[in-house]
Amino acid sequence: MAKALDQEMYSYFIQLNEAEKKSVIQMLKTFLKGRKDDIKPQTIEEYNRELEEADAAIDAGHFITQEDLEKEMKTW
Repeated sequence: MAKALDQEMYSYFIQLNEAEKKSVIQMLKTFLKGRKDDIKPQTIEEYNRELEEADAAIDAGHFITQEDLEKEMKTW
């Protein structure tokens, strides 16, 4: 999947003129500069565990309905 994405990105990139390439490179640098080094992508196991925990919380009644939230928001 990543390889296909890399190839697609490259196929678009080589069609750009020099000014556009510089702009895209600057944009990519900005994206990477804002990234926190200590953040790792979430694994599928972590994602599934969070879903299970959320489902358990809902089953235990730990939620607020939209109607109740709208009432609460009026007091803000």
